[in-house]
Amino acid sequence: MSTGAVGQPHPRLEGPEKVTGTARYAVEYPVDDVTYGWAVPAAAVRGRITRIDPDPALAVPGVLAVLHHGNAPRLAPDVDSELYLLQDPVVHYRGQLIAVVMAESIEAAREGARLVRIEYDTEPHSTVLTADHPGLYRPDKVNPNYPTDTAEGDFDARFAAAEVQVDATYRTPAYHNNPMEPHATTAQWRDGHLLVHDSNQGSTPVQVSLSELFRIPRESVRVVNEHVGGGFGSKGSPKAAVVLAAMAAQHVGRPVRLALTRQQIFGPVGYRTPTIQRVRLGADADGRIAAICHDAISQTSMITEFAEQTAVYTRSMYAGPHRRTTHRLVRLDVPTPFWMRAPGECPGAYALESAMDELATACGVDPVELRIRNDPAVDPDQGHPFSSRNLVACLIEGARRFGWAERNPRPCARREGRWMIGTGVAGSSYPARARAAAATATALPGGDHLVRINAADIGTGARTALWQVAADALGVPPERVRILVGDSDLPPAGVAGGSMGTSSWSWAVVRACQGLRDQLAHHSGELPADGLTVEASTADEVRAQRPLARYAYGAQFAEVRVDADTGEVRVSRLLGVFAAGQVVNPTTARSQLIGGMTMGLSMALHEEGVLDERYGDWVNHDLATYHITGCADVERIEAYWVPEEDSELNPSGVKGIGEIGIVGTAAAIANAVRHATGVRVRNLPIRLDKLLGASRLA
Repeated sequence: MSTGAVGQPHPRLEGPEKVTGTARYAVEYPVDDVTYGWAVPAAAVRGRITRIDPDPALAVPGVLAVLHHGNAPRLAPDVDSELYLLQDPVVHYRGQLIAVVMAESIEAAREGARLVRIEYDTEPHSTVLTADHPGLYRPDKVNPNYPTDTAEGDFDARFAAAEVQVDATYRTPAYHNNPMEPHATTAQWRDGHLLVHDSNQGSTPVQVSLSELFRIPRESVRVVNEHVGGGFGSKGSPKAAVVLAAMAAQHVGRPVRLALTRQQIFGPVGYRTPTIQRVRLGADADGRIAAICHDAISQTSMITEFAEQTAVYTRSMYAGPHRRTTHRLVRLDVPTPFWMRAPGECPGAYALESAMDELATACGVDPVELRIRNDPAVDPDQGHPFSSRNLVACLIEGARRFGWAERNPRPCARREGRWMIGTGVAGSSYPARARAAAATATALPGGDHLVRINAADIGTGARTALWQVAADALGVPPERVRILVGDSDLPPAGVAGGSMGTSSWSWAVVRACQGLRDQLAHHSGELPADGLTVEASTADEVRAQRPLARYAYGAQFAEVRVDADTGEVRVSRLLGVFAAGQVVNPTTARSQLIGGMTMGLSMALHEEGVLDERYGDWVNHDLATYHITGCADVERIEAYWVPEEDSELNPSGVKGIGEIGIVGTAAAIANAVRHATGVRVRNLPIRLDKLLGASRLA
């Protein structure tokens, strides 16, 4: 019987450890005889290393060794091109990690890294994404495994015949994840076994990759990630730090701690690709869409193909019988892009939701009403029914809470002194997926219970939510439950990513706890000293899910003020309403949704990776020059959710909330800026220079 833990607000279980500093992160675990590693980045954009002189570094007191392609341990090829480090002299991009200095102090390691002398034979390079780049091609698929292009009906003919047409191109720059804790690892070898404490979003994939790279049995590798200081996607797969630290520890025969610097995580660990997106909408005079097309261009590296699924968002969001989406990619001499919070959906939504606002203006239809009129009954992409679809409920509830009915639709209509005031809205969606996981539940003598699952809590409150789910599934008070996460020795589970964490892990936890209750119902006598344990896997159930369109939905509303003299933008209010199934913990859920919206605000107004084509590197690669949103940048921010029960998801009815908050936010702010000023910004971020002169339109 449920104890009612699910749905109740609760502070994070690990909160006291974090605020008192006793929570251990990757390079904070006590280790004897520790050595410090410092990575050396390439100074060339493209070419080959012709000479490495480590002698100046080795002359620094305390420096023990310099690891590079000439002396590094040999890794197994064909495991992961991104992890095949220090194996050859080829340089694929500026900033590629090409050496590691090991020393007895971090200061000596840093100084040694500065003194390593490297010479290159350089080649011409190409680093800038353009719409007409001669290297553009059609990839076989887009992340993770979507069709590259889709088509239904006759878009060209129906667009040409449409009463109202929108044809606009939107651009987003490179974005960088920048978690609080950088990519960091402590690695140590003991009798052929490798133990790493690593900052990652899932230790099981790291364990698998390390075992393959170093050609040792999987059971000889243990990866611990009990506490992780954020990731936003960049730590969703094994990255350079963990491999370099393991190689360095093997080379010097001592434990090695290695943390990438803030500057070094602007590239080698991934970033969101820049995009160039053309959106075309053809509709009747009432705003009902007949034709919709979304063409997306992005970049990848010479090492690995990563194709952001930018136009996938448009495939299922709004109705329209004649549809087309395409993706084109170009290989450049740059680091490989990777996941960043809501990959694909986030930049894709900025383009589509901005175009929807332009369509609303062209038709003279309210932007909320336009979205409601184009709400599909079934998935336009696959034709499957929706397991639940409450976008309209989010729009209606959000409009009510925001006071949307009082809005004057005319741009530049509202002014307070020198401030022009505008409001905007955007819809949002994100897939509600689940992947297979395993968990164990143990009943201990005395009435306590232990639940074990290799989930990753990257600051989201995942362990607390799973603890609440476990208590309800066991039918015991939460204080009688202990949960263990973040260790590859625990039952395997997928990464914290794709808003699949809680939905996947809770499924396994529920099944293990249900199995334990069944065992206890048939158990007589005292429990064994080590307790009674049941293990469960959800692999068969996840595989047997029937084909339905499963999505979380949301509606974001924004109010902005724009200084008519300077173009300065201030966000007065952000409000989001979401439909994300069962909310396990309102406290941590609100934190996730507000965090996502704040990150979307940052995308709209501040963040921009500025690349210097001459050097193939970002000129703003620290938090002094890469601007991100702070608390003072939004005066009021609110997150709500509508009640939603969806029996077609998982036993907990959870959809996932880590990414839905960011998806529509940048578009809502851009739409509000247009309403305030009459200026449509189609190239993020919305800087002062793009709005100067807006006062002439007021």
